[in-house]
Amino acid sequence: MKKIAPQNIIFKKPTHILLVFVLLFVSSCIAKKELPQNDFIAEENPKLIFLNYTVKETSNGTKSIDFISKKITDGKARNNGNKYTKTGSIGDLKFSQVDKNARNLHSVFIKNPLHKHLEFINDSLQFESKALELKKSSLFLRLQLHADTENIIISEVTDSLQNTRPIYITKLDTK
Repeated sequence: MKKIAPQNIIFKKPTHILLVFVLLFVSSCIAKKELPQNDFIAEENPKLIFLNYTVKETSNGTKSIDFISKKITDGKARNNGNKYTKTGSIGDLKFSQVDKNARNLHSVFIKNPLHKHLEFINDSLQFESKALELKKSSLFLRLQLHADTENIIISEVTDSLQNTRPIYITKLDTK
């Protein structure tokens, strides 16, 4: 019997060479996959803040906000999906976490809480959509709390350029 060296067996067929190149290519692609970026730098002791408000429309058509409660607890926020957005439209509310120098640390927008869309099935078993304009609504918020946050400023978007008008400031006593 003739002995064949092991290295000669691997490259004896062209399919083995092709398989080696495919494996090298796939492994190099997997190593370069980028990880998603987070909005917050990983903190040693992350905190969540839960805020409750009542939003009302005043007689002159502007919004007023009454504070109900806040709770700060340890934890990290899950993905909020489409509840919070990065940009807003006229009438939406902007929640900004600011530090002691009024520097914006993080902001989110929520849709106008006084403007609700309802979808329902009518008597003919057809979907209908109805827009409701409310005079008063409750508002519940869950945010990842930045470590340097001193205040949360609630502002209303006033025009298409994203200019805002402050409505309410929630002072945090976390220190």
